[in-house]
Amino acid sequence: MGIFEAVILGVVQGLTEFLPVSSSGHLVLLQNVMGFDTVPLFFDTMLHLGTLIAVVAVLFKEIVEIFKHPIKNHMGMIIIAVIPAGIAGLFFGDYFEKAYTGGVLLAVSFLITAGLLVFSELAASNLQSKKPVTVKSALAIGFIQIVAILPGVSRSGATISGGLFCGVERNRLAKFSFLISIPLVLGSVITTGKDAMDVGLGDVSIAAIVIGTIAAAAAGFFAVKFMLAIIRRSKLYGFAIYVAALGAFLLLDQYVLHIVF
Repeated sequence: MGIFEAVILGVVQGLTEFLPVSSSGHLVLLQNVMGFDTVPLFFDTMLHLGTLIAVVAVLFKEIVEIFKHPIKNHMGMIIIAVIPAGIAGLFFGDYFEKAYTGGVLLAVSFLITAGLLVFSELAASNLQSKKPVTVKSALAIGFIQIVAILPGVSRSGATISGGLFCGVERNRLAKFSFLISIPLVLGSVITTGKDAMDVGLGDVSIAAIVIGTIAAAAAGFFAVKFMLAIIRRSKLYGFAIYVAALGAFLLLDQYVLHIVF
């Protein structure tokens, strides 16, 4: 893997980690388009570290305030929302990642993401109350994230959708959705880090790893800033159209075109 490929993968990881379009699904897709048998585990771990740096940088003040005043800033709600997805990812994440290498399953997952975005926006438009995050909504957000262990189903999309279904006020939901991504991404980095060190660098140079990580952090910083504004002020139908079109294309490709899979 050269520096150009590392930058492409870093940018895609950084953008799609936080946009509601699925980073894992796009990396599986890109892996097939670019002809990689696998993305080296150490490189993949470093890309996730880059996205973690990005979201911490954007929300640094909020994170500091949470640790200063955990009760006032609802640290408990964050923990509640993280637990279901964390447990599911720990026990089933590897199984589903290995299973989702075919176009049909990936296409279906993209279509699930589109459905979540559309129906949650429709539900939100019919709800009069704009609520804070409660134990009930935190649990709902946590459990709906479980479906995001499927590559092609967006974690951020599931999180945002869960909050919209529960009538959470959009401004609160915007920050909450990214705050709960921090322990989940950190957990992923820690759990894969040891295996990555054991496996080694693979066929990627140190320079490519560093540049790819920087690309992921820069793209992730932009994506978080962009999504915070979008969630607060706009609907998510544009993202739904994109992932629905991508899912439809992959189904067509699987049975007719055979370009990607």
